[in-house]
Amino acid sequence: MPYHEFNCSKCIPERKKHAVIKGPGETLADALPLGYLNTIPGTISERGCAYCGAKHVIGTPMKDVIHMSHGPVGCTYDTWQTKRYISDNDNFQIKYTFATDMKEKHIVFGAEKVLKKNIIEAFNAFPDIKRMTIYQTCASALIGDDMNAIADEVMEEMPEVDIFVCNSPGFGGPSQSGGHHKINIAWINQKVGTVEPKITSDYVINYVGEYNIQGDQMVMLDYFKRMGIQVLSTFTGNGSYDDLRAMHKADLNVLECARSAEYICNELRVRYGTPRLDIDGFGFEPLSASLRKVGLFFGIEDRAKQVIAEETAKWKPQLDWYKERLRGKKVCLWPGGSKLWHWANAIHEEMGVEVVSVYTKFGHQGDMEKGISRCEEGALAIDDPNELEGLEAMEMLQPDIIFTGKRPGEVAKKVRVPYLNAHAYHNGPWKGFEGWVRFARDVYNGIFSPIHQLSMLDISKDEIPTDRGFMTQRLLSDAELSEEVRNSTTLKEYTGKYDILKELSQKTYPEFPAKIQLSAV
Repeated sequence: MPYHEFNCSKCIPERKKHAVIKGPGETLADALPLGYLNTIPGTISERGCAYCGAKHVIGTPMKDVIHMSHGPVGCTYDTWQTKRYISDNDNFQIKYTFATDMKEKHIVFGAEKVLKKNIIEAFNAFPDIKRMTIYQTCASALIGDDMNAIADEVMEEMPEVDIFVCNSPGFGGPSQSGGHHKINIAWINQKVGTVEPKITSDYVINYVGEYNIQGDQMVMLDYFKRMGIQVLSTFTGNGSYDDLRAMHKADLNVLECARSAEYICNELRVRYGTPRLDIDGFGFEPLSASLRKVGLFFGIEDRAKQVIAEETAKWKPQLDWYKERLRGKKVCLWPGGSKLWHWANAIHEEMGVEVVSVYTKFGHQGDMEKGISRCEEGALAIDDPNELEGLEAMEMLQPDIIFTGKRPGEVAKKVRVPYLNAHAYHNGPWKGFEGWVRFARDVYNGIFSPIHQLSMLDISKDEIPTDRGFMTQRLLSDAELSEEVRNSTTLKEYTGKYDILKELSQKTYPEFPAKIQLSAV
């Protein structure tokens, strides 16, 4: 097996089996790193915990819910606002976070009374919100607080409210993936089947494993609506608590992120006989195949084909423009779990980039299998990397850009490698046909950013081109605008300025697709 040993990890020989380089003609049996194991002591892992996986990834996107962490305030603060799980109720779940703020005295004397007091205070502070989730942390789990009993007491005293309890302490699994599993099973055990929904279509689905990052869900719902499909509930992006209690009435579970939500789909199949269909919202070809599969299930494939044809005609020319300019650029694909394999082949085939490395912090063996099988020979695959290994990999691979989370991304910027936020996006949504073009645009802007080019200069000896070389300045100079307009910081104040720049950009850069010509300015 082609194991790769990092120089920085030679003092931890076990780490060697967690990284491989995909060689010519090798099968997955030859090129699969160990994965989803307990973190090796001393490696300084950057993984999230099981509590994070339950609350931050799956629970928090539910929109009409008070999300209460029973533990120290740092736990809830660490899982607040770092992902853009938007909702159509003014982002209530992003604006506020709640915690019982356990202290040392509560560890000694217990914190059940504090929990009950906090639950009632939260409901009184937000009288329009009648639903709550309570998340267990390491602290409350270790002292054995009975959160279920407290929730039952409150619901008896306040019959208009409903509370879901998720026992998901941070130590509940090797990584945040353990929390995914716990909240999936807890939800179907406690809440599914307790509400009967209104059915308005002959074709009813649950959209599972979708978290509405920067509006991803809205894009996909539009396609389903045009196909005549009713989305009964979304687990859990922009999802309503009571809608998710009615998941048992869907005809089909359409699963997007298999790593975080396949568990509830499998249980719905066992308990209610609901079929599971895995789809992919990223990339023109994967998305087209997914919509056709859903249409084929219901016998409405012609509707899916119509949506695909309309969207492809509208957006494919723009994607092709970016592909020509991104061809051959090297990418490190370092996201969380399923994006490892959702993106690996799609960005290569449809954006022209070369995937030189894949990694996952909480993915299972299946995620690595699919990711490695879809990337090119010579790619470096890493399980649970730390900061030093990431830096060493970038030095070895010399990528043009990496797709990763904010913490490793900010480290990459320090060594002059641009990054895109694979977890929360830069300028999303990235799903759907339009979203995939937006993703390609962000990749293009990241690699060719003038600011990034300036960062490569050595200010001690290189000439700094502060007064030339930027497209906007060239256009303004060529347009021979008045001194007043050229020096203006608010260009839109001047009538006709937009049209002058648009006409000039079309003349100077005719290869730009019409709808994005001005963005070149």
